[in-house]
Formats: sequence, structure tokens, C-alpha cells
Amino acid sequence: MSRLPSDFLRLPVSHRGLHGPGVPENSLAAARAAIEAGYGIELDIQPAADGTPMVFHDYDLVRLTGDKTAIAMYSLADLAEKRLLDSDEAIPTLAQFLELVAGRVPLLIEIKDQDGRLGDDIGELHQRVAEDLDDYRGPVAVMSFNPHTVRAFHEIRPDIPVGITSCGYPAEDWPLLDDKTRSHLAAIADFDQSGSCFISHDKGDLANPRVDALKAQGIPVLCWTVRSSAEENAARQFADNITFEDYQPSIVTEMQVGE
Repeated sequence: MSRLPSDFLRLPVSHRGLHGPGVPENSLAAARAAIEAGYGIELDIQPAADGTPMVFHDYDLVRLTGDKTAIAMYSLADLAEKRLLDSDEAIPTLAQFLELVAGRVPLLIEIKDQDGRLGDDIGELHQRVAEDLDDYRGPVAVMSFNPHTVRAFHEIRPDIPVGITSCGYPAEDWPLLDDKTRSHLAAIADFDQSGSCFISHDKGDLANPRVDALKAQGIPVLCWTVRSSAEENAARQFADNITFEDYQPSIVTEMQVGE
């Protein structure tokens, strides 16, 4: 099992890049801003119509482009014409994102669930992400809410650290899941069999006993999404590092990590 590189615990991770006014989330501009500030980058992956991994969070384009169509319905050529939030920024492919970052900061790649209910119908997106990472040199880790995706990626790329994106799975936020599935996922019950070596957990559920148990075993605990210094201070009582947006946290030094 691969271990999470130390920079994932030292450098705060910018949520979808260091985005803000005029700099859309998950854009190359957000990546450049994060690199300049010295932060890690969390990014999301959805597929284009031909399966090409695109750096995009939502299943449809409406929030960021005004188009209600699912991103998976569009070809690469069509997506290349789209612009994010009236900016000049296009939706990047993962390959373009990797070429820009070029190992300068850690990349935390979340593969979005393609099953709809976090089940085993995961498609081939994890394979396409693995292919894009074949020649990449730099600190990188892959995660997903879907433990089947995590396990499948780990089986083909055991050299890359993988983790489970996790939370308490409240019914109002996960209406497609039954009670048994939500309880199973909230307990992070698939951690060992998925090949995971870290979790990235909801900041509002860090008191979850399973999180505490994993941390006691020496498992790195990241958390999402912190939006203020006060939230960061609270989260760091449990978590080893944060994924953040809407403010700029301090960067922990190498010496502080070892203390």
C-alpha cells in the first residue's frame, strides 16, 4: 500500500483550486493561483462523452455555464467551446491540468461517482484517470465517495495513494441511498478492502468515532471544506490537514509537521 506523501499533510489543499471572482473553480486559472500561493489542489473528475477525464465537479453544466445538459453528453470539441462563469476559462481535461501543474504542488484527485448510488456500476472513468497519470511525476493521490471506485483504481495503480471521501451521510443530503447503505458508508466500513491509506472527511462530522479510530491507527485524516480560520482551528483538533476555500490559510512548515 502506498503512503500519502508528507506534503499532503503540510500544505493546505485548495478546494477546486484557488478560485474566486474572475477565477472559476477547477479551472487552469485556479490551478495557477494555487501554485503561486504554494497550496495543494483538490480537483474533481467527470467524463466527457468519449470517457475523457474532465476537471469538473457537477454532473451537469448549468451552475458554471448555464447549460442544463450533463457533461457526459458532450464531446471534447463541444466542451472546448464552453466557458466557465462568463470568464475566458474553458473546462480543462485532466491531461491539460496535469501538464500545467507538472508536479509543483500536491494534487488530490476526486473521481466523482458514476453509479448514482455509490454502487459497483462505476464504468471506466477510473481507468482513464489512471492512464492520464501514467507519465505524471509529482505528488498525487486519488479518492472518491464510491469505495468501489477507490478499490478499482487501487487494483490497477497500487503505486498511487488512494483514499475514501467520507461524511456522515445524512438522509436529506443522500436521498438515493437507503438507511443500510448510508450507515455502512458513514462507518467508513470499506476502508481496508478498498486499499485506502487516508480519508478526506466532512468537517462537520469529524467527531465520528470511526474517524477517531482511524486516526489512532496512524491513518491520515484530511477534511473538507473549511471556509474560515475559526473553522480551520476547530477542524485541526481532529484532522491532519484541511481542504479550504473562501480564505487563505497559513502553510505549515516541515519542522511543524515533525513536531
